[in-house]
Amino acid sequence: MPKPSTARATVPETVWLAGGRHVGPAPQEILRENLRRLKADETIHDYLETENPSDSEGHVFEARWLVDDAVTVRARLTTDGREHGAEGTRWTLVAEAERPWNLAWPSPATMFWPAGHEVPWDHDLVGGLRLRDINPLPQEDKTLRRLLKEAAQHSWSINVVIHEAMTTDERGRLPLARLLPPGLRHRVVEHRAAPEQFQAVNWALYDLGVRVPRGGAVILPGSPARPGYDEQDCTVRSVFLDGSEPTELLEKVVRYAALPRPLPEAAEDALAGLREDWKLLTLEEARALVAVYAEALDAMTKSRDQYREATELAHAALTELRDLRTTASGAHETSAGPEGNPLHQLTRTFQRVAGTVRARRAARDDGPDRGTDTGTATGAGTPENGPGKGE
Repeated sequence: MPKPSTARATVPETVWLAGGRHVGPAPQEILRENLRRLKADETIHDYLETENPSDSEGHVFEARWLVDDAVTVRARLTTDGREHGAEGTRWTLVAEAERPWNLAWPSPATMFWPAGHEVPWDHDLVGGLRLRDINPLPQEDKTLRRLLKEAAQHSWSINVVIHEAMTTDERGRLPLARLLPPGLRHRVVEHRAAPEQFQAVNWALYDLGVRVPRGGAVILPGSPARPGYDEQDCTVRSVFLDGSEPTELLEKVVRYAALPRPLPEAAEDALAGLREDWKLLTLEEARALVAVYAEALDAMTKSRDQYREATELAHAALTELRDLRTTASGAHETSAGPEGNPLHQLTRTFQRVAGTVRARRAARDDGPDRGTDTGTATGAGTPENGPGKGE
């Protein structure tokens, strides 16, 4: 049995996550052209291209669209900007909806990349494996073992190994992806073992703690294994490759996809970028952001004013303290009462300065109306202007 997942953050239920490689030329141009077309036919609402802050040669593409006519999806695709020879350009795609992801929704991959097979963007992160096609397993045993081990440990996709009980015809060479829900078609790698590879493939799977039945299929656990993974629940005894729909295998792939998924370490920055560095704002979002900035600026201004007032109070108190030190001895000798105590004088100094600061703050907060009312009241009540002065 595979080891259970260690304590690691899982992919949120609202998030769709995938990674792959584009092995052809000019991936950025392909993305731009496809996004322009999708916006023109209103498949997506809008898109934006920016530089990749973590890769000077990379690019970031953001897009927004609706699903079920009411649920907003925001998605971010990043490319690393470097072509790694035959491995191509790596891309990472993370999308988040306003509610838990429904596999019946369109695949976010087709909101950025062309949906057809002409452009080779649909290669897995590991070994050039195709996401929408059948991947025959290597004939050489060591290569076979290395490939499956790397797929289980480093691929972000769901890896399914199918053993062909007999040589298949055209009907048996149809890929599984075409039958999957849209949300899984670009997240599954289908490996095919030829009839004579039965022992070799299980030898390669031994280190992963699983095995494939003769003429059946198994879903690899990944590393770390998803919480709740069970080999029996992820194994199918017989898969008929005669063109019919492998219902049991499809159901088990969907159930496996619903298990909590450990968030790959390399995907943490992608998810954080989507949530914290999103640039494609609606008008309402832009207004809300301006309001947040204005509130933060106002809080900073008030904090600065309060700091300045506290500083003035401290300086005034220190000045009084210096004056009191020079007269402290004489005051103590000439007056034994509380009025002559330097500490009492210092306390009064703090109270006087603090009162001045509070009055200044109240005048600033209440505005000119308060000042006018206060002045009128003071004029009516002073001894000089009061009605009883001459009486």
